[in-house]
Amino acid sequence: MAVQSPKGTRDILPWEVYKWQYVEKIIAELCRNFGYGEIRTPVFEHTELFQKGVGDATDIVQKEMYTFLDKGGRSITLRPEGTAGIVRSYVEHGMANLAHPMKLYYIITAYRHENVQKGRYREFNQFGIEVFGAPGPSVDVEVISMADMLFKRLGLKGIELNINSLGCPACRREYVQELKEFLTPLLENLCIDCRNRFERNPLRILDCKNEKCRQHLKDAPALLDNLCDECKSHFDGLRERLDNIGIGYYVDKNMVRGLDYYTRTVFEFISPNVGAQATICGGGRYDGLVGLFSDQDVPGIGFALGMERLLMEMENQGIEVPKPDGVDIFIAPIGKTADIFAEKLVYQLRNAGINAEKDVMGRSLKAQMKYADKIEAAYVVVIGDNEIESNKAVLRNMKTGEEKDVSLDSIVNRLKKTG
Repeated sequence: MAVQSPKGTRDILPWEVYKWQYVEKIIAELCRNFGYGEIRTPVFEHTELFQKGVGDATDIVQKEMYTFLDKGGRSITLRPEGTAGIVRSYVEHGMANLAHPMKLYYIITAYRHENVQKGRYREFNQFGIEVFGAPGPSVDVEVISMADMLFKRLGLKGIELNINSLGCPACRREYVQELKEFLTPLLENLCIDCRNRFERNPLRILDCKNEKCRQHLKDAPALLDNLCDECKSHFDGLRERLDNIGIGYYVDKNMVRGLDYYTRTVFEFISPNVGAQATICGGGRYDGLVGLFSDQDVPGIGFALGMERLLMEMENQGIEVPKPDGVDIFIAPIGKTADIFAEKLVYQLRNAGINAEKDVMGRSLKAQMKYADKIEAAYVVVIGDNEIESNKAVLRNMKTGEEKDVSLDSIVNRLKKTG
């Protein structure tokens, strides 16, 4: 058995996890600013939730889901994305009866069996938000501005926003007929996946990643040019409001996103620094999704971003994440009596909120000092029988080498003032 993680997974090690914690803290603060509450859902769901919610013709459902039978013979899937599970929770717990808009956020692990490449893993981490109950473009702008503000708070530059509209079911029906007329003479030149989607969901063809197919599709009619009056008004309102708060954007008529539940507004934040997949954050409106699982017609909108890609973008832009505070003081005991005394002292220091350590390896004093230097302890106190008897010790500043006499029974208060 190879002692290594499965392909497409990775360990987040102690000396890098502080970067994740920093970003997660900024996310939590941002969500509080916008009035979003955190929700935590199971890592696996019934398979039909994703088949119905994400879309049976999508690559996610067709190729990428981790699906298995549990011991009861039920088909279970590790979540490939966050929205379907949030909608399930919204319906199951009767959230439609609560005050709206219902604004939720999550930080989750998700799972897709896909090709591993730069910034893409089979187990990955997502931050996402969902808003239920608001139908107009105002909430679309709030959601987009939230992602934009996160990038700004993290110090990221050069992130571009692309927007589009996928219309409503009514105007999309007419568009699909026009699209099929365009595609019919091209079918034999398209990949097998595109040919299979032609009858089931031709809109998915526009999301094909095959470069040969993309060349054939470059002149395809755009849904944005076929919107009904209501959908066009919604999109115009989105643009007007983005202009109003000063968020720049590009209109990308070819953007369809990879999930079937999207309606009207779709958007992506992209960067040239994250490999073949330039999208850092993507989302849109899903006004019909709640209705798939209930008899309630509740509009919704949200986005999700990959934490791995976000951190990779920060690294590519040279953004320094502040390291957390290290060890404030290391207590180096000499002898058994001093070790027992140091144990109590370290407990008192930690109880006072001071980052304190003591030797637990039975090292020599010389080895203890080397260890204190390795862990970058700010201060060191050496305690032996003489120090205990006199109730005095030397507090050494490890950076400056400065030494001060301190009484052992006041060292906790002394460190609070010094720190």
